[in-house]
Amino acid sequence: MSISIESPADFHVHLRQGSISNLIVPHVRKGGFDLAYVMPNLKPPITTTEQAFKYKAELEKIDPNVEYLMTLYLSPELTPDEIRKAKQAGVVGVKSYPRGVTTNSDGGIESYEAYYPVFEAMQEVDMVLNLHGEVPSDADANIHVLNAEPTFLPHLFKLHQAFPALRIVLEHATTRAAVEAVKKCGSTVACTITAHHLALTVDDWAGQSWNFCKPVAKYPDDRQALRDIVKEGHPRFFLGSDSAPHPPHLKSTSTPTHACAAGVYTSPVLLPLVAHLLETFGALDRLQGFVSKHGRAFYRQPIRQQKHARIVTLRKTLEKRLVEDKYVLDNESLVPFWAGKEIGWEIAEIAQIN
Repeated sequence: MSISIESPADFHVHLRQGSISNLIVPHVRKGGFDLAYVMPNLKPPITTTEQAFKYKAELEKIDPNVEYLMTLYLSPELTPDEIRKAKQAGVVGVKSYPRGVTTNSDGGIESYEAYYPVFEAMQEVDMVLNLHGEVPSDADANIHVLNAEPTFLPHLFKLHQAFPALRIVLEHATTRAAVEAVKKCGSTVACTITAHHLALTVDDWAGQSWNFCKPVAKYPDDRQALRDIVKEGHPRFFLGSDSAPHPPHLKSTSTPTHACAAGVYTSPVLLPLVAHLLETFGALDRLQGFVSKHGRAFYRQPIRQQKHARIVTLRKTLEKRLVEDKYVLDNESLVPFWAGKEIGWEIAEIAQIN
């Protein structure tokens, strides 16, 4: 049994910087993808057009056969004029991180109203606003990792109401409430879903650092809501892997003052993993829409206009196959999600679209 997918596109991926990027970046294609929507939370974050394209050049030097869509980090330095400049240069979106909720978000925002002039400019030039949909934990307000996403949703509604023509993506949804919120919004609001959130629930990361990510996986009913919307084939829900690599020593250990790193690494096995997961809940026929068609339509990235467009053929594995335990390059190493577990699909062929 085989399935062919036209130009899989990952609309949320972390490619890091420095020597570890030499290990990470080639895994986009290894996992079956030829488009990567690149997150800007580096050190320092990508806040200008010049920084974005310098970073893009570094990625293209490692692997020139992927289409990298660049983003800016929403910060006080970002101005409406910079938005117009970025759009003209080809930057696709702006990512908003609430302060302190995830990796390299120390410079995140605390109030959206202060950025209304930036959002107005984004709406005007048609740039995408990507929202990390959580609020910071607050013991006095009883806000924590399990309810940070539902608590954020009023911000989504308010932004959509204020800027109805602004394309907004609620990133890596994990709850039924988030799914319902996006469905209630208009056609300019979409949502990414990760592979790992289709697999995990709270029990899978409680006490298991390799499955710990932000936002954390929630309850079985929340996972079911994600699976149901994928199975439905809703056009405003699509894959954004949030593949977030961290060195093993940062994932496997914690101390009284430092938690383990938040993030799981799915890039090197992404397309076979998504096929494997969708098959488990009867949604394999939705694979093309989920990993390519829906996201490309929302981001206006047609396959035929992409120079690296490919057809990726997956085949059902006839013999037991395990995900590799570790990927190593020089002095860098990474442990992927699903390491050591059986996976039912593999990439059989990749062919250029003429």
